[in-house]
Amino acid sequence: MIALRHITLDCEDAATLAAFWSAALERPVDEGASAFFASIGIATRSRRPAWLFLQVPEGKQAKNRMHLDFSAADPGSDLSALVDRLVALGATAHDEHDEWGTRWTVLADPEGNEFCVGAPSATRVG
Repeated sequence: MIALRHITLDCEDAATLAAFWSAALERPVDEGASAFFASIGIATRSRRPAWLFLQVPEGKQAKNRMHLDFSAADPGSDLSALVDRLVALGATAHDEHDEWGTRWTVLADPEGNEFCVGAPSATRVG
């Protein structure tokens, strides 16, 4: 059996990217963040995975082969408002979809890492 322990993002500036994800996730950046390494959640050891940000010399080259999918913590949340909040924090919205009983928006963080935010669709499948 395996368990998810960390979500690790390679990046150009670890402290800057950690600040974006800290605001997005509403979780503080751990002390000692630098351009080379930053973390969220290592210090608290909660049941949620910690996030690690590691500076690497190369930039992002292509679409992510794996990405993160998020939903609002409150099932009654407005998806548009959540996307607007993430864009205001520095994300870029790319595409909107409404398929298979789910609405979602594809976004990218400030360094171009894709992720999705979704909610149940008004038109349910099944």
